[in-house]
Amino acid sequence: MQNRSPLLLAIGGMLAMTAAMGIGRFVYTPILPMMVDQLGLSQAQAGLIASSNFFGYLLGAMIAATPLLNGSARKWLLIALFLSSITTASMAFFNSYYGFLAVRFIGGLVSSWVLVFATTLIIERLAESGRGELTAILFAGVGVGIVIAALLTGLAVILDLGWKGAWLLSGIVALLATLVVAHLVPDRERRVESTAAKAGSPIKDLGGLLPAYALFGFGYVITATFLVQLVRDSRFSLEVEILVWVIVGIAVIPSIGLWNRLAAKVSNVVAFSIATLVLAVGVASSVLITHITGLIFSAVCLGATFMGITALGLVEARRRASVNAKRTLALMTAAFGVGQIIGPAVAGFLVDQSGSFLLPSMLAVISLIAAAIVVRKKTVKLD
Repeated sequence: MQNRSPLLLAIGGMLAMTAAMGIGRFVYTPILPMMVDQLGLSQAQAGLIASSNFFGYLLGAMIAATPLLNGSARKWLLIALFLSSITTASMAFFNSYYGFLAVRFIGGLVSSWVLVFATTLIIERLAESGRGELTAILFAGVGVGIVIAALLTGLAVILDLGWKGAWLLSGIVALLATLVVAHLVPDRERRVESTAAKAGSPIKDLGGLLPAYALFGFGYVITATFLVQLVRDSRFSLEVEILVWVIVGIAVIPSIGLWNRLAAKVSNVVAFSIATLVLAVGVASSVLITHITGLIFSAVCLGATFMGITALGLVEARRRASVNAKRTLALMTAAFGVGQIIGPAVAGFLVDQSGSFLLPSMLAVISLIAAAIVVRKKTVKLD
């Protein structure tokens, strides 16, 4: 079991990202319009439920950076995947707004552990085996999960299971994926970290990458949370809602490999900057182009960039890390989480006040442009 091939490791990592990220985190987007209609949630409440998930994500990343989760990375990965599946399914058993806040908070917390431990475990092993290009398969799992989440939501509607059925089906599929991950990703002997590595501070080496990652978190999450709601507000059919979210997922799948190829030619930082500008155009199109083509173009831009940017940021941070890689990746994840928490809450409030997604979406565009500029900042030495 210790000699699992790099390809099978990458597929195991992909399924982990499918379960906890593509499904666990992003299934909320296609289910949200049903919850708003059937439960009478305001956009501010919908945004705060998303923010609760992202606040859990932030706290989870901070915990992952501490000694509290020391030990086998595989063990913590599987624990987090199991809890993510359970919290996803358990949304079907709540009708209370505060219950949703609590469950999504826990789901966000454990999803950040999946990202931190999956990237730490899989990227490191792929790099050691000389198969770093397979990281594209790892991050493609998010796109696979988004497609599955959209299709499961559509299936729940066809079977007249409503929003509760969509959550339950999603949790069951995520749990099945977790069982496969347990088979494909073996444990390994834990390497002892040096005292110097434990004492170091990873922020020394990140420079403008850290604030750029936070700005990106704010800039992408508004569209990622409310895109399907935008489709419903535009009076398009349920089939169009599902189609738009499927397009996002399909666009994700090849995106990481394409951005990695560009990064190999121009550097991770330059590719990160270009991708955030492309995403900014897509976010703007969702509210400035009033035809369905604007929403479809936005879906393509969102899917084609947001996981590519996520991967580029984490890979670059891992490359720069002079100390514990897990702490560095957790710090990046925490910065990302700050932007994600603020985005949906601000957007929901502004939409309730103005009746439009225009203002929050344009704030997201500004944030993404700022991220493209800030990431080029030279490394700041804190010694």
